[in-house]
Amino acid sequence: MNEKIEDWFNLYADELYGWAYHKTASKETAEDLVQDTFLSAVKGLRNFKGNSKPKTWLFAILNNKIIDHYRKKAKSANVDSKAAEIRSIKQTDSFFDSHRNWILTGNEVAWEEEVHLLDDHEFNKTLDHCVDKLPENWKLAVVSKYLSDKTTDQICQEMGVTLSNYWQIVHRAKLSLKKCIDHNWIR
Repeated sequence: MNEKIEDWFNLYADELYGWAYHKTASKETAEDLVQDTFLSAVKGLRNFKGNSKPKTWLFAILNNKIIDHYRKKAKSANVDSKAAEIRSIKQTDSFFDSHRNWILTGNEVAWEEEVHLLDDHEFNKTLDHCVDKLPENWKLAVVSKYLSDKTTDQICQEMGVTLSNYWQIVHRAKLSLKKCIDHNWIR
């Protein structure tokens, strides 16, 4: 049993670390998350039925660890986070005029369908930077929505928010991300 985990560690640890680092931008956090992933894999190995590839199973564990990491950070956020959220709300309101029409500034990034932005290293750096600037609760909502296989109801329950509040958080987070990317991503 331990030989199997040791083989998986040798095969996949670097990729898992790369993903964790990409999502957290912290060497120490990424190392801890990968370590926790393999500890969970050892504990749950008897439940691994082989219905998926080991790499897929390990990445699923890691993604849950990443979400848990952001959830813990969001729960421990203090008053500064609330102030940041209020500032972010005011910033996203600046996207619309008094009739709630979108205001064009001329600085918008052209979002083209053919371009695979997630394959662009510079775009990913900018996206990570922008996600990191989000208030903790917004960051948790975005990470949970786009990295987990959980339902919206599960995410709302974990975050302790209503469905309408959750969608408002995601909407505002996406507006904030757009503004940040528009101002920081250079093509």
